[in-house]
Amino acid sequence: MAKNKVFLLLLDGVGLRNFAYSNFIAEGEKKNNDVVFWNKTHFPVESLGFKELKIENQKIHPVTDTLKKAKKDVNLNVFIQRTGDKVYNSYKFKFSYKTLNAAVKSMLARLLIFTLSSERGLQLLDKYINYFERKTKYYTHCQAVLQSEKPSVVFCTSQRHVQSIAPLLAAKDLGIPTVSFIFSWDNLPKATMVVETDYYLVWSEHMKAELLYYHPNIKENQILVTGTPQFEIHFEKESLLSREAFFEAHALDKNKKYICFSGDDVTTSPDDPKYLEDLALAITRLNKKNHNLGIVFRRCPVDFSSRYDAVLARYKDIIVAIDPIWKPFSSHWNTILPTKEDGVLFSNIAEHCEMVVNLGSTTLFDFVSHNKPCGYFRYNQFEQNNPKWDIFRCYKFVHFRSMHSAESVIWLDGPADIDSKIENVINNQHNINNDSAKKWFEKINQHPVDKASERIWESIEKITNGSLC
Repeated sequence: MAKNKVFLLLLDGVGLRNFAYSNFIAEGEKKNNDVVFWNKTHFPVESLGFKELKIENQKIHPVTDTLKKAKKDVNLNVFIQRTGDKVYNSYKFKFSYKTLNAAVKSMLARLLIFTLSSERGLQLLDKYINYFERKTKYYTHCQAVLQSEKPSVVFCTSQRHVQSIAPLLAAKDLGIPTVSFIFSWDNLPKATMVVETDYYLVWSEHMKAELLYYHPNIKENQILVTGTPQFEIHFEKESLLSREAFFEAHALDKNKKYICFSGDDVTTSPDDPKYLEDLALAITRLNKKNHNLGIVFRRCPVDFSSRYDAVLARYKDIIVAIDPIWKPFSSHWNTILPTKEDGVLFSNIAEHCEMVVNLGSTTLFDFVSHNKPCGYFRYNQFEQNNPKWDIFRCYKFVHFRSMHSAESVIWLDGPADIDSKIENVINNQHNINNDSAKKWFEKINQHPVDKASERIWESIEKITNGSLC
């Protein structure tokens, strides 16, 4: 039986984590697939023992990025027109006028948004983007590669990258089936859909309904529910260290129980160090009540700032920093990529900490995979680094509306509220939170969680053999 040659279009670290560091390739090879990473990242996938073709020195058309920016905001305006819900304005980014080039692009984008904010306008923007991308050397290069390699399908590992448009257009124009993976639970309301493919893979029935709602041009038979490979690591028991080995490896006190503080980036949570200090003060008070607790601090992988340093120094007897294992491939933040070891590290943190606390993060689902609860901060700091920032705006985002119930998380509603909520966890009085969080997880990600890679390959097989036509 001839093998299917599957091109995985790889554009970022999320794609690496989901498809190179999971069981995905092994599952594909079991099913007689010849998998090739069509790689536009700086990471050498061949170092993992996988086949790759690098996409190097290829650029999008000079106007495409501006058209993409306009398309995103027009999409959000259409969502507002359709729903009457102004929350979609929260997903818009500010325009830059720092340089003449940036100012010109911003003014052009704003003009396009003003004149094309309609369903018909969206169609025109897609038409313009595709027209200009087909004029690039990038598109010509991709066509030549595809004509030479003759893959059975091109699988795009993320729907949001403008760099993926030319390769996918080249494949479609050659009659090669294309499929895109919607990589995150919050992406569809944010209007991050940049690509148009023949098929789409989503996490859940809930996400399928979102895709049909936000993009009515997509038909139901183009969407397959698979789940995501990103959580599979939590079900690989052979990757877990014993408590003793993990504590020894990271200089943790074996007599303490630890709470994980999972940091956000500076845009998402500009006051993150103050929330970390509030947690440290609560732990200090609890330890005076004869508890023996500590904090494992895991920073956002792309946050290399010094903004936490003062808090870490002040509470060095309580806080132990365990940094993510990500690797920079250049000075740009978007070339800081995850490693396979980091997935194992994070799984062990979730296994050996009592809970995680943060601001609205998907780490809730990582920890619930280990039967551990999550606490979300839900109050503003008295003195804010950014007075215009509001934590309550965060929890109004559309993806939080999928929450099974308010009890899916432990809400931390003020500094004085933290002590009792953590004490309840330590005393095993949080079962209702875990049960609700698990139901939320089941809603937003297809279960069994550890079978996502298998389901994706089953979907690819249906696409390549034409059984979905």
